[in-house]
Amino acid sequence: MSDKPKVKPTLKIVIDGKEREITFEELTLSNNLAQEALVNLLVEKKIIDPKELMEYMQKIRKERFRHEPPSQSVN
Repeated sequence: MSDKPKVKPTLKIVIDGKEREITFEELTLSNNLAQEALVNLLVEKKIIDPKELMEYMQKIRKERFRHEPPSQSVN
């Protein structure tokens, strides 16, 4: 018997008539691999500049994760 806890599947897919359960970790790793391959290809083909990509990622991060100031309660 394995000591590892059973991981709940996130997604079920069917390939060639066979059902396969995909965990969140597998889905995340697959997405990361695809994203890395895409970025590397775009950089290699000189479609995007790595420095510009990093700057744009910082811009998006600031927009997406900006914190709203706490609301002032008026009594």
